[in-house]
Amino acid sequence: MHAQAVILDRPERLGLAELALDAPGPADATVEVAWSGISTGTERLLWSGRMPDFPGMGYPLVPGYESVGRVVEAGPESGRRVGETVFVPGARCFGPVRGLFGGAASHLVSAGHRLRPIPEALHERGVLLALAATAHHALAGSGCQGRQLIVGHGVLGRLLARLARIDGLDPIVWERDPARRGGEAGYRVIDPGEDDTTYARIIDASGDAGLLDTLIARLAPGGEVVLAGFYAAPLAFAFPPAFLREARIRVAAQWQPGDLDAVAALAGSGALSLDGLVTHRRPAAEASTAYRTAFSDPACLKMILDWRAQP
Repeated sequence: MHAQAVILDRPERLGLAELALDAPGPADATVEVAWSGISTGTERLLWSGRMPDFPGMGYPLVPGYESVGRVVEAGPESGRRVGETVFVPGARCFGPVRGLFGGAASHLVSAGHRLRPIPEALHERGVLLALAATAHHALAGSGCQGRQLIVGHGVLGRLLARLARIDGLDPIVWERDPARRGGEAGYRVIDPGEDDTTYARIIDASGDAGLLDTLIARLAPGGEVVLAGFYAAPLAFAFPPAFLREARIRVAAQWQPGDLDAVAALAGSGALSLDGLVTHRRPAAEASTAYRTAFSDPACLKMILDWRAQP
């Protein structure tokens, strides 16, 4: 089987290409992809060539880890069934072409245990489950109570705030860009310059490696900074302010299957709203334009590639 896939030949050169898929084994399933999302964090780094040394890194590659589609073939040991709507967190099924993270294609072959059945009613919003799982993982890493600050009001910041509200917390969100301060859902979004509060926990969703000293200065004694973004530059901080506050710094690593299961259940029940986060859509045939828009237009929260018209 062949698939149409987004392929990065080298930094800033991206297009569609037909690639042969690895033959599925008995524990694999084949998925016909309907939608895939573009990550403005990790995929921007791949596109620009600024991705730090990372396992499997190299060009050419197929990006993407936010795909939703329908199972069209299911091996007898896959645990999946034909017709299921599933979330696909990327795949490595393109032979010599690297799958990093391998989800932006019309068809994918993946081990069945990596696929997560989701309600069909989630439609294109299902691609947001990877970021929702990332937010869940960042929040679940500590049972911190008290004042909560979230830095950045992109999709990850909004999902962090929505999940924090579900947990009974009352977060504040910092956002420098006035165009991104709208869209709050039961929480306040403010300019950092208007805030002099100290916080028990600060979760950074900005990916800005230069913010750490600013965030530590806003911690209450014994407070925690959670690094939930992906940082291309080295991070550093001044020790005395951190020492005086006995600050804790935690890296929120990649989400785990339990995080994905949790947010899929919350979204499926309606407890977690995914509304208002997908702002832009393009046919997969316009992938090159779509990626540039996703990385350059501040009004673009989440860009979706629609694969349904692809052969």
